[in-house]
Amino acid sequence: MKLSYFLQYLASGITVGSVYALVALGFNMIYNATGIINFAQGEFVMLGGMTMVFLTGALKLPMWISFIVSVMSVTAVGALLERGAIYPLKGAPPITLIIITIGASILIRGASILIWGEDAYRLPGITGDRPIRVLGASILPQSFWVIGVGAILMGALQLFQRYTLFGKAMRASAADSEAATLVGISPRRMTLWSFAISAAIGSVAGIIITPIVFTHYNVGVMLGLKGFCAAVLGGLGSFMGAVVGGFLLGVLEKLAVGFAPIGYSGYENAIAFIVMLLILFLRPSGILGRGEVEKA
Repeated sequence: MKLSYFLQYLASGITVGSVYALVALGFNMIYNATGIINFAQGEFVMLGGMTMVFLTGALKLPMWISFIVSVMSVTAVGALLERGAIYPLKGAPPITLIIITIGASILIRGASILIWGEDAYRLPGITGDRPIRVLGASILPQSFWVIGVGAILMGALQLFQRYTLFGKAMRASAADSEAATLVGISPRRMTLWSFAISAAIGSVAGIIITPIVFTHYNVGVMLGLKGFCAAVLGGLGSFMGAVVGGFLLGVLEKLAVGFAPIGYSGYENAIAFIVMLLILFLRPSGILGRGEVEKA
């Protein structure tokens, strides 16, 4: 394979890997707070992109205003999901809550197809769509935005979790909800914030990827599943694992397509699930996971 081709696939892998990492971070945020997998996470990505397209296209709002409104709207959807579906079932088995998130995913997709239809939409690139040549590879300017914004979000979330009082409260609540309650932390409030923050992260991922990948009512399904695979690959519950898993999965996916014989490139979507099955067989806790932890 020529160096230019390798760099082309590598850049594409890092770009989509940034999105997978953000989706995986959303999964881990909720898993750490509640012990459940939110299978509606991919719909937050879809809603972010679709809302941004609607505000900039139909309502002709400036891009920066549309961005803020889109993120706030999807964040509200995440909070509403927790208050309306998760909060009333306090003490329910995790499998029940997981099924509820699957139902929420179906509901959101159904509402989206009623509002926006089945058409695919795209946003213009923030700094244009003219490719940049790097050592023979053609890279879209939006790819740099995806990687840059993704890196900023990942770093900010890590700092938030480790060094802010609110982030420490969320970690304490996830580690031991009863002990957190004794020192004045409300686990239910932390759960609400975990859904809101994960929805905000998903919406940003959806907005920045839409200039590269067309968005439609069903796009969140595959992005959500690949984000989940990235979370499992890196280690479910590990924030750094989500980042590593996302980038690794994205790069493996694109390089596999590049090295695949002609006619096999259509199996790109299967790579994520093959990798997930392998990691579950060989190292169930993931690359940076710490083994199985029983949550109260």
